[in-house]
Amino acid sequence: MAIIIKNAAGIEAMRAAGRIAGEALCKAGEAAAPGVTTWELDAIVRAHIEKSGATPSFLGYKYGELRFPSSACISINGEVIHGLPNRNRELRDGDIVSIDVGAHFRGYHGDTAETFLVGNVSGDAAALVIATRESFYKAMEQALPGKRLGDMGAAVEAHVRGCGYSVVRDYLGHGIGRSLHEDPQVPNYGTPGRGARLMAGMTLAVEPMVCAGSGEVKLHANGWTVLSADGSPAAHYEHTVLITDNEPELLTKVS
Repeated sequence: MAIIIKNAAGIEAMRAAGRIAGEALCKAGEAAAPGVTTWELDAIVRAHIEKSGATPSFLGYKYGELRFPSSACISINGEVIHGLPNRNRELRDGDIVSIDVGAHFRGYHGDTAETFLVGNVSGDAAALVIATRESFYKAMEQALPGKRLGDMGAAVEAHVRGCGYSVVRDYLGHGIGRSLHEDPQVPNYGTPGRGARLMAGMTLAVEPMVCAGSGEVKLHANGWTVLSADGSPAAHYEHTVLITDNEPELLTKVS
């Protein structure tokens, strides 16, 4: 495992890429309403990224023989991650929709995601979304130099379990920088005191993925979209995080 520590110039470029990704996510989230198609949300993301002089990190991303066809991953209800935007798929009142955005700017990537409430969402669905976001910030309490990745992952899972939900173990967060996916892998579970030691200059995409049910997942026939195996709703929350000498900096947080 080769973890890349970013220098001052790289960190500044990642701040710029992260800001663009964060802005695009906010614009898509503001537009998420009943009757809006996932295709329209994807167009909003792409337009903002390109207007900002960046390129969408996900568009054309190669996985095996597949290339991702869109600028954003848009996943609804029981879709966990990597949902494909569709011209004919409209958001419905009561949906929860996870939007995942990446921007590539000046040689570096920013990656961020959030699950948004569409119209009148049930209390159970809203609670899942809140717990997922909270679990990310539990990880941030451990995102300090000298701590370990296991401290972060254990904090996520403990909060999620305490709320009655399950983390997805088959998909992980990751290092990020010049490549969208770098070392190390960042699990949403772990053992305190274990795993790679956190050091100032590390940049990580920390992204709890949480299911109301078992946490087991399956892959859609399209080869991309990850679904909860039991059909239970799922939520996702992510920021690109810089480990500093003090508190972590969220490079994709804009509001």
